Amino acid sequence: QVQLVESGGGVVQTGGSLRLSCEVKGGGQLDYFAIGWFRQAPEKEREAVGCINGLGGGTAYADSVKGRFSITRDTNKGSVNLQMNNLRPEDTAVYYCATDWAPACSFSRRPPTEYDVRGQGTQVTVSP
Repeated sequence: QVQLVESGGGVVQTGGSLRLSCEVKGGGQLDYFAIGWFRQAPEKEREAVGCINGLGGGTAYADSVKGRFSITRDTNKGSVNLQMNNLRPEDTAVYYCATDWAPACSFSRRPPTEYDVRGQGTQVTVSP
């Protein structure tokens, strides 16, 4: 079964930035597929963060991260990045990338929290 792998998590101060990356374990291209990101903080429900359509299509974001987070593709690596700027303590969570192997995402009708395939997550901690 194809697996996704996230990387790039860490500890950062409020206002700082991090860039997470999502790749196919063992290599492979994600270019044709919609990729979503979601996060889960301790004792909280999963929260969809955003998604990007396949082949460099459009993106969609949760209101809580709009204007601060952006999802892009690295076509050279076949990976998907989540750039997080102006981080806040409430952004602290384990971040997951996920896919349904569909070409497009519909953030409101089927958020990334419901996708079938996801990685093991990477921890992001934002200190006050």
